[in-house]
Amino acid sequence: MSAPDPVLAELAQAYGVATDFWDWQGVHTIVSAESIAAVLTALGVDVSSADAVARSREEIWLRSWRRTLPPTIVARVGWTPWVPVHVPHGAQVRLELALEDGAKIAVRQVDHLVAPREVDGVLTGEATFELPGDLPLGWHLLWAHVEGAEPAYATVVVTPNRLELPAGLEHRRMVGLMAQVYQLRSANSYGVGDLADLADLATWGAAELGCDWVLVNPLHAAQAQAPMESSPYLPTTRRFVNPLYLRVEDIPEVAYLPPDTRAAIAELASTAQALNSGELIDRDAAWQAKRAALQLVYDAGLSPRRQRASDGYREREGQGLIDFATWCALSDVHGDDWTAWPAPLQRPDSPQVAAFRAEHPREIGFFAWLQWILEDQLGATQRLAKEAGMALGVVHDLAVGVHPSGADAWGLADALARGMDVGAPPDQFNQVGQNWSQPPWRPDRLAELGYAPYREMLRTVLRDAGGIRVDHIIGLFRLWWIPQGMRPSEGTYVHYDHEALIGILCLEAQRAGAVVIGEDLGVVQPFARDFMKERGILGTSILWFEWQDGRPLAPEGYRELCLASVTTHDLPPTAGYLELAHVTLRKELGLLTRELAVEQAAEQAAIDKVARALHERGLAHDPTQVEEFVAALHRYLALSRAKLIGVSVPDLIGDRRAINQPGTDKEYPNWCLPLTGADGALVTLEDLTAAAFPRELVRPLRPGD
Repeated sequence: MSAPDPVLAELAQAYGVATDFWDWQGVHTIVSAESIAAVLTALGVDVSSADAVARSREEIWLRSWRRTLPPTIVARVGWTPWVPVHVPHGAQVRLELALEDGAKIAVRQVDHLVAPREVDGVLTGEATFELPGDLPLGWHLLWAHVEGAEPAYATVVVTPNRLELPAGLEHRRMVGLMAQVYQLRSANSYGVGDLADLADLATWGAAELGCDWVLVNPLHAAQAQAPMESSPYLPTTRRFVNPLYLRVEDIPEVAYLPPDTRAAIAELASTAQALNSGELIDRDAAWQAKRAALQLVYDAGLSPRRQRASDGYREREGQGLIDFATWCALSDVHGDDWTAWPAPLQRPDSPQVAAFRAEHPREIGFFAWLQWILEDQLGATQRLAKEAGMALGVVHDLAVGVHPSGADAWGLADALARGMDVGAPPDQFNQVGQNWSQPPWRPDRLAELGYAPYREMLRTVLRDAGGIRVDHIIGLFRLWWIPQGMRPSEGTYVHYDHEALIGILCLEAQRAGAVVIGEDLGVVQPFARDFMKERGILGTSILWFEWQDGRPLAPEGYRELCLASVTTHDLPPTAGYLELAHVTLRKELGLLTRELAVEQAAEQAAIDKVARALHERGLAHDPTQVEEFVAALHRYLALSRAKLIGVSVPDLIGDRRAINQPGTDKEYPNWCLPLTGADGALVTLEDLTAAAFPRELVRPLRPGD
């Protein structure tokens, strides 16, 4: 690997590609020329030779001058941005803004002299217009009417200066639960926890524990058939939901089915419920039974009233839903890796795909129907949570990206970078780096598309939600791109327009009345946390990772705008952490860069320091008394100013096994472990809600208790 020369480095910087960075241990690292060249190629930049690099650098300015308008303009309320408009020199131009509500207003030109340039053989001038400062929040279109040419347009997004906290959260702290829904197996589950189980957890948490919210794993859709990806953070799409989480018996049409059909569903349910005793969560077997039951319900049809509601949903969701449902139906025929399909089917807009849609309306309709039923059950879950007393209700989780061979990679192919994987550089989580096998957004294409794929994804996740947790929110500022074939440590950062991405996130969350939590762990640019605070976005603080001057961070030092918790899904539950289960596991999987004894000593020393900090606050401080110590850790956090205090469901029952080990795939049963108690025995949702310790742990954390 070689260092980049100055010309390549300048070109990279113009495209937001980092040529150096500081790692988690403070070491300055130069990115190799090979990595930079691969990333630039994925961005559509010609770097095939030294002459091509020089030519690409000289033509950087042409990117904007070849366009009449910038593709997207993002502003905050009250801003008056200047908009450059490129037209043939001397041509007349006027701008008109079409607001979201249908109103139209003229846009004022300002005096700003810019010398004309020759662009592709045409002398081109630049006029400057100023957008008014009283534009309403929302999505608008800016039209440029140029003499002798077709009108051009740009998307204009006006975002809030700051996302205001939902009612109640501004003046008090809220305590909530953090759950992996698929772990919440109950007597009626099909081997996997579902939305009815989530509703039971939420209503119990509200009524018995005084919780105001429940944070869940990403519920994004996985493959439509086996084998189903286990990781909720590697979905096939982030816009739509996994029908594995449906409760078949809660679908209204089930009550009207003929007796023989209901008997068939009951038999399928009985077979699937036997999976609840499995030592691992078997998504494939659960989905096989559930899909068969759902197909029986779908085949029975809808009443006229319900059919109109279903049709309305399909119309609202538009082409995105049709594309997703088409991918599902195609994957039933050709497998779930669209890159292995016949070439004519590898684009959603091909004539062959259109022909497939015309030939398979029932199959495609089934997958669209599933999403409509999911919308209904998600809405019911949120309604029940709030009726039980939760102020926020369900807080959803947004994964970083999608599966490279999945529905979004097929339907949104033009917006994603090819030949690249998303990941993380070496850090304290994983000292050899991480590759998440996900194609990243192309920042340039997002802008050209008016951020529509991003917007539609956010709107779906935020629908019927009290909040959203954005996994690896730093990826909205810069994202670690790894050229395929290279090690995670050989990647580099690609910078995004965080003003646009964060602003749109705030806009859609404000419209939904939701709180936004950014998972800002790992290697983070200092300004990013300041920017999040400025925009009203909460950060994430994990007790084990919060240190100051070699000591556990005092409660008074925690951020107010944060979700504070003792643990996270990337660590073992606290009982396991106290036994150094995370160190032992990383050793077994070859993920340590230091000797086992050194790592164990360092982690034990950290636990001992935390115990002393608890003792100084008059809290239980003996780690061998696990329940008392776990409760004391949470009470330590409750002394902070943190707006949200989260309690992991596994900590309520003394579970010890990590649900996920970052940096692994098949080496560990990630996302497949059911809940177990301190003795290793399986714990059902009924067991959890009947236990005494959850009340002892959670109730003292509420303000005033």
